[in-house]
Amino acid sequence: MWQIDGKKKLDFKDVLIQPASNKLASRTEVDLTTEHVFRNSKNKYEGVPLMASNMDTVGTFEVATVLSEFKAFTAIHKYYSVEEWTEFAVNNPSALPHVAVSSGMKESDLEKLKLILKAVPDLRYICLDDANAYSEHFVKSLSSIRKQFPHHTIIAGNVGTSSMVKELIFSGADIVKVGIGSGSACTTREKSGVGCPQLWAVLECAEAAHGLKGHVISDGGCTCPGDVAKAFGAGADFVMLGGMLAGHEESGGEVVIRGDKKYKQFYGMASKVVMEKYNQNMADLLDYRASEGKVMEVEYRGPIGKTVGDILEGVRSACTYVGALTLKKIKKHTTFIRV
Repeated sequence: MWQIDGKKKLDFKDVLIQPASNKLASRTEVDLTTEHVFRNSKNKYEGVPLMASNMDTVGTFEVATVLSEFKAFTAIHKYYSVEEWTEFAVNNPSALPHVAVSSGMKESDLEKLKLILKAVPDLRYICLDDANAYSEHFVKSLSSIRKQFPHHTIIAGNVGTSSMVKELIFSGADIVKVGIGSGSACTTREKSGVGCPQLWAVLECAEAAHGLKGHVISDGGCTCPGDVAKAFGAGADFVMLGGMLAGHEESGGEVVIRGDKKYKQFYGMASKVVMEKYNQNMADLLDYRASEGKVMEVEYRGPIGKTVGDILEGVRSACTYVGALTLKKIKKHTTFIRV
């Protein structure tokens, strides 16, 4: 039997943050450094909870090296070898508290994950990534990884509803990635008709997670620093960015020259280009799996540090408009206006 949920579900573009009288004189007074203690691993996090996505055009070692200088986080993409991870750890030990190793759900992915964690014992974060974390297979794999690595902090997703957030937390996740079809390079909504407005999803999922002492990442849908501020205002503990961090010197992606302009490729991780790049049995894969990502060319933006600084300044500015002395308090000070 068909069902229609007629309640209004809002996205970032549908709201603004209402300013409020406060005593903050300058954005320099705002502290973006945040502390969390994770429900299942019991580990403590301290840093700036901006996160680079685990896309191979964004979640690179080069990006992680720069973001760690801001105390920001990078979910490293899953296609680096064990040897490359070992070299990165030796050369960048100070970045390790601010990175996660990513894994898909195939048996080969999980075996590689174990080898990386053995080779780099200082790694404390695991990102279990699937565009559709609603499957029973994903939940069982999460439970298995939790048993094998009880002291690692596990990020798991993606989902877009409160009930699945709760299931993943009960199954071992510390942080749940929230976002279905909201990424700029994602075509899930066009291909499948499935998705959740990102602001609504964050509001819904953050409330569910926080009730269980869990945490959430808003993954996707941010196109400007104001969207990042809205995600934090909606209750996100971390905000993950893809397109906003693409096209930089440290980003991945093929360089393209058109006339006198320089571009870098940026594409969704469920796109055909990724399937062709990393899967030998491409023909068999396309028999049952539709591409749910598009390929884009982003104009070259130079070093990523300037962009990260601009984003963080925007978030600080939002805090001053509502009177939040720390980023962690922005949710309590945020009232959204429908526009």
